[in-house]
Amino acid sequence: ERRERERKLSKEMAEKATRELEKLQLQEKAKIKYKEWLKKKRAEESEKKKKEKEKEKEREAELQEKKERSEKIFKEWLHNARNKARPVLNGYGYPHGKSTGLYFY
Repeated sequence: ERRERERKLSKEMAEKATRELEKLQLQEKAKIKYKEWLKKKRAEESEKKKKEKEKEKEREAELQEKKERSEKIFKEWLHNARNKARPVLNGYGYPHGKSTGLYFY
């Protein structure tokens, strides 16, 4: 009986040690998988930020181009507006744009 109890006890101790070892191995695998997942997640986040910066730069470039184009068009309009013939004043007292000398108040 004593030997049998000792054998049973040693068997239980071996099973317990095996379970502990399996548990430790499982924890190690979990840590490795977590580190891989974290690395992947950080890489994705970095890529996302990079794409956002590129989009922002594109938007700024488009706005700058639009602003330059509108300024150019405005300057052309201003230049053309200065060179346009002015409408002749055909109001009372100004026939053909020249004063007749008659002023009415």
